[in-house]
This record gives sequence, structure tokens and C-alpha cells, in this order.
Amino acid sequence: MKLDSVRVFVVGNPPPGFGGRYFVFLKLRTACGVEGVGEVYAGTFGPHVVAAMIEDLFLRRFAGRDPFAIESIWRESYGSGFTARPDPTLVGVMSGLEMACWDIVGKSLDQPVYNLLGGKVHERLRSYTYLYPADGEGDGFYHDAERSAERAAQYVREGFTALKFDPTGGFSAYDPRQPTQEALERTTRLVRLVREAVGRRADLLLGTHGQFTTSGAVRLARQLEAFDPLWFEEPVPPDMPEQMALVARATCIPIATGERLTTKYEFARVLACAAANILQLNLGRVGGLLEGKKVAALAEAHYAQIAPHLYCGPVVGAANIQLATCSPNFLILESIRRWEGFHAEILVNPIRWEAGYVIPPTGPGLGVELNEAVALANPYTGDGALHLEMIDRPLG
Repeated sequence: MKLDSVRVFVVGNPPPGFGGRYFVFLKLRTACGVEGVGEVYAGTFGPHVVAAMIEDLFLRRFAGRDPFAIESIWRESYGSGFTARPDPTLVGVMSGLEMACWDIVGKSLDQPVYNLLGGKVHERLRSYTYLYPADGEGDGFYHDAERSAERAAQYVREGFTALKFDPTGGFSAYDPRQPTQEALERTTRLVRLVREAVGRRADLLLGTHGQFTTSGAVRLARQLEAFDPLWFEEPVPPDMPEQMALVARATCIPIATGERLTTKYEFARVLACAAANILQLNLGRVGGLLEGKKVAALAEAHYAQIAPHLYCGPVVGAANIQLATCSPNFLILESIRRWEGFHAEILVNPIRWEAGYVIPPTGPGLGVELNEAVALANPYTGDGALHLEMIDRPLG
């Protein structure tokens, strides 16, 4: 079996756009006709540039290779251009191609990927969602305490037992910053109202984005401890886990991090510093499924848990599900709501969500197929904005 070709789909995510402006999907095909699907979570360049990167790396490192040779292909790709370091764009491209290889391997053996990575541990996977605005509410929703509390209560009625939201405001390229008294008051009020709305029926996940200095994060954490959140996510930027470790030691709230990290090397540093006890690896950026399994094993050895991150499309979601299913130290899985709307339409068989849990698929490979007709009918024609953008001015 030899890898023969790659096809890339840069897909616009129609309104309401939950999960990002666009998704970068790919299909690998072997010379004997077996296809595997993957998704790249690389947001540092425009998606069409990333598509060219996928084609370039495929031709240099994947074409003509046996898709079973994942470890060898990964090492050679990781060293491309004398890099051999956690480059988020290169590793993101590698991730999408690698998960497509696993999809092919699983299909050729008629097994779900989780059976090839240790076997099923979990029959169902607890999931959480961000609090999202309803039609017409706009981005102002994210900073509205009353509406957030109402939405939280609605999602709990739907079956969710964990909810994530960023109560602290925007994130800037000039961060980290010290929170103002107004920001502290606004944040604690939003968290308080959400906690009052859901009671103890749901965990609260504080999804901050590295906005604060170490001392500022500690100040905020101590005010939020009364609401018993399940985690305080990325309280400081991800560059210096040594500083994040100072926050972890100063609060009883568990620290979570990982959506901006790649490879076992960056996660090993987090664990060595005791910076976080919950690792939020994204299978479209971390290096793929095998690398994700290695990160999960490192976490297990440190009594840490994994909570796969998802702010992209459902193919990464499907890969996250495969890893979560076979990982003893799985905690919780990020969902984009209930995997409905475009996240269901873009797949031939949507991901199965029931009363707060994702049910692992039993089909071979990743257990999903890209609906090419839907992908081709929704090309991304955006104005050059990246998947996510930071505010380009200092925030007070």
C-alpha cells in the first residue's frame, strides 16, 4: 500500500460560524484506492497558504510511502528544513496528514483507530460546549452576564454537565496585562450569575486565553475560587510554563492548558514544571494521533488528565474522539454545541451526541467521512482574516 495523492478542501464555515471562519480538510488516497480524511488546525497563515503547505509536505515526505510507516514519516517531516522543533504550522500540517494515514490504516484493517491505540476504555465520552450567542445576539453576548446565565441554564436542560466561557473579556497581541478593578468585578459577577443559574448541575470551565500577568492571574483566581470551577484555562500566555506553575501553586482551581501547544516536547515541559494538571491537546495541531497518545501517556505518568480541545471542524473532533476513547486519563471532550448544523452537514455520518455525551463510533478508521459535495459547495472566500485574530491594541 502506497500513498498516491492528496486533495485539500478549504471550506468556509457559514453563519453562525461556531468553530472558526474556515476549516482545512484533506483527503489522502492510496494507489489501491483507499482514502483517509484529515484536518489541519494551523491558524498562523491564511488557509490557502496552508493548503499549499499540505501539498508541499505531502510531495516531499508522504508520497509513495506506506501509510503504516507513521513513526518514520513523522520524524522525517518534523526534521524538514532542519527544524526538529515545535513549529505550530509545520506540526499542524503534519497532524492533518498523519490522522489521514491512521484513517487509511484503520480502514485497511477494518478497525476503529482507538482499537489500534490500545482499545476502547470509555463507552461514552463526557462533553462540554462553549456558551454561544443565539441568532442575532452578536459578539456582545460573550460579555453579557445575564444572557450567559440564561444560555448556561438552557444548555444544562439539553444535557450538558459542563460549560466553558471566557468571562474576562478580549485577548490582545499586547497581553499579558494586569486586570483592572472593573475587570475583576465584571468577571466575578458573570461567573457568579452562571453558577447561580446552573447550581451544581454543571461544572464551570473558565476558558481564558492567556490575558494576564502571573500576579494578575493569581489575583483573579483567588476571587473565582468561591465558585469552584473545574479549571482555569491558560491563565497566562503559553510561552513560559514556569510562570503558569506559579499560578497553579497559588490557587486551588485546577489549571488547564494546551490548545496552542504542539508535540510531546512542549507538553513535557508543562508537566515537568507542574504548570497544569489538565492538558488540552488539539489533534489537528499537536502532531496527530500517535503524538497525542504519547502526550496522554506523559500526562498519565504525572497523574494528569487530557481534555481534547476543539475550535475547528469535526474531523479534528473525530480524531479527538478516537484518542479520548482509548485513554484511561481522559477527563472531558470539547464539543461545538451538539455537533449539529454545518458540523453535521459536512460529514456523511454526523458525530453522535446523546444527553451530554459523545458515543464513540464503531466504524473503521476515524469513523467519519467528509461530504465532498457540501465541502465544494462552501469554499472559503474570506478577506484574508485568519482562523482566530487577537486584538491589535493594548487592552486596559
